[in-house]
Amino acid sequence: MYYAPSLIFIILSLLCCNQSTFGQNKPLWQFKTQGAIVSSPAIHENTIYFGSADGHLFALNRENGVEIWKYKTEGKVHGSPLLIEDLVIVNNSLGELLALEQASGKLKWKFISKGEKRLDMWDYYLSSPVSDGKHIFWGSGDGHLYALDHSNGKLKWKFLTGGIIHARPLYHEGKLYIGSFDGYMYALHAEQGELIWKFKTVGDAYFPKGEIQRGATLQNGTLYFGSRDFNVYALDATTGTGKWNMKERGSWVVSLPLADDQYVYFGTSDTHAFYCFDAQTGEVIWKRHLGMRVYGGAQRYQDRIYFGCFDGVLYGLNRANGKIEWSFATEGNRQNRQEVFDESGNFRQGFELYGADMETSEQKILAMGSILGTPLIDPTNGIIYFGSTDGNFYAVRLN
Repeated sequence: MYYAPSLIFIILSLLCCNQSTFGQNKPLWQFKTQGAIVSSPAIHENTIYFGSADGHLFALNRENGVEIWKYKTEGKVHGSPLLIEDLVIVNNSLGELLALEQASGKLKWKFISKGEKRLDMWDYYLSSPVSDGKHIFWGSGDGHLYALDHSNGKLKWKFLTGGIIHARPLYHEGKLYIGSFDGYMYALHAEQGELIWKFKTVGDAYFPKGEIQRGATLQNGTLYFGSRDFNVYALDATTGTGKWNMKERGSWVVSLPLADDQYVYFGTSDTHAFYCFDAQTGEVIWKRHLGMRVYGGAQRYQDRIYFGCFDGVLYGLNRANGKIEWSFATEGNRQNRQEVFDESGNFRQGFELYGADMETSEQKILAMGSILGTPLIDPTNGIIYFGSTDGNFYAVRLN
């Protein structure tokens, strides 16, 4: 994995926002779990649901963060929950998909796949389930995309790819789009699981498969997604034909893109950047350098784009020019940042991100409270909800 050593986080913080207030926003509440939180939350009425690496699915009161119930799944919950009718659907690292009652957390049914796999230590996510209103669609480390009856968990069909599926399926108008670690993006008929088309990523000398780690975004008939071959792709969703691609040399693109009618937003891994592109042409509108990787997706609220970073900071960037206007630092960042960065914002002397001691280094990074999931914003009150690898789940008011 290639590493670009430029780290100018502190300097950019001084230029782009008030240093005296950078990262100093306070949470409305925070809830502590016993494991890292890498998935995104889901909300229904006054309850917010999310999973943790401690094996639990949690249901909290969204107003005050008080626990309503928790369910022990036995495996790490690194996928995001799906809410359908009165059920909450979630998967775990044992290859299980579970349906629980939203109100009580009581198990209704369980489906067991052929097992989960993890490609490497940067393979943080599990595929999150989606629905068409009748069926649950979900990918697995066994390489299959599954379609289940949501009422009882019975298998309707399954489709085998050539690699691990940890991307979230995308459902739209009777079609499913799913990326795999085999480097293909697939379009399937949701009803039968039949292949419509498949698109192969370009690949790179270092990563010839061009693995697709996260899901895709669909906007105005165009499918946007990133790959470990250093590319971002824009495809015609009907035919699977490429419209444009952009190569971010030296960096995976894991982040789930955010798209609107004009622009596409996404973060990069090893070049530690966040981009805004013209959605039609792929032209760069602006680029913001950061102190660390961005794997999670972004959300738009008013005139800002919000996303989390591996440095344990949630950023709010001006949508028009990419300037950092708002930030929140996790508890892990405040307590452990000095284990990774020096006072100038560079890596500490002797810190090897991808060297012989990279596993220890990665644990130090995660101890900063990395934000790997896509945050959830309530537009009615401007509150953003997200989890962190410091084990905390946060509710923060945007301003």
